[in-house]
Amino acid sequence: MTTPHLPASPFGRALCAMITPFTADGAPDLAGARKLAGHLVAEGCDGLVLNGTTGESPTTTDAEKTALVGAIREEIGDSASIVAGVGSASTLHTVELARSAEVAGADGLLVVTPYYSRPPQAAVEAHFRQVADSVGIPLMLYDIPVRTGTKIAPETMLRLADHPRIVAVKDCAYDLLGSGKVLARTTSLAYYAGCEELHLPLYAIGGTGFVSTVANVAAAPLRAVLDAHDAGRPAEAARLHRLTLPLAELMMASGLPGTVTAKALLAELGLPAGAVRAPLQPADRETVDGLLAAYDELRGAIRPAA
Repeated sequence: MTTPHLPASPFGRALCAMITPFTADGAPDLAGARKLAGHLVAEGCDGLVLNGTTGESPTTTDAEKTALVGAIREEIGDSASIVAGVGSASTLHTVELARSAEVAGADGLLVVTPYYSRPPQAAVEAHFRQVADSVGIPLMLYDIPVRTGTKIAPETMLRLADHPRIVAVKDCAYDLLGSGKVLARTTSLAYYAGCEELHLPLYAIGGTGFVSTVANVAAAPLRAVLDAHDAGRPAEAARLHRLTLPLAELMMASGLPGTVTAKALLAELGLPAGAVRAPLQPADRETVDGLLAAYDELRGAIRPAA
């Protein structure tokens, strides 16, 4: 018997935090981005998150961000959702980026907590409301205090859930208790796990899906976890989830940013990637070999349990 997963999925369930491919001279490779986007959708991604951390948003220009959204929209049409990262340390700049992404064809916006200035909760709430009030498409709040220095408190989340265009959260807070408290008190926020090891735990307590860097190279195995859970096979979902962890650990917790490891592995797989922009540096050969071994092991192990 199939058990449907109840939470609303405003942008789908399986979202990839897509890299931004670059050409040999360091410019955005829009043709390569189109090819990669099509591949990711074919691999089972319901949505693509562009211009996020994995997409090297700190080192791409506003014009490059807008061009990428437009190119991917043209390439994939309505086959998957596009969520555009528009966060910055400035509310006014974030609003400008949000409006440009909307015009370029984004379905939604990923808005990170303002960073470095470490605003108090009232200011955090006002920031998100101002961005939401400035556009006509929905927002996914990005809670990642390890990078921003400021957590979105559960009570702030609950107040923001009242805004008609604040519909989702990318949860990188590593606070399953806090996330569970919000999920227990509102049905209007779709929670997406942004940390690979929490994909299934968050999904099991009412999360909506994931926004994943590892999905650049392993979208199908990650989606299979959600599919097994939705089909009423929790033991199979747990087995599949555990199989993804070695690759996720190497890509996300080995001391290198996920952008670096994802681009290194994509290049080895013959998919568009290109170099990373400074200050990031490419992975060394030993790291790449380890990533390939973990990738091959995962692909070989993802099969129905006997």
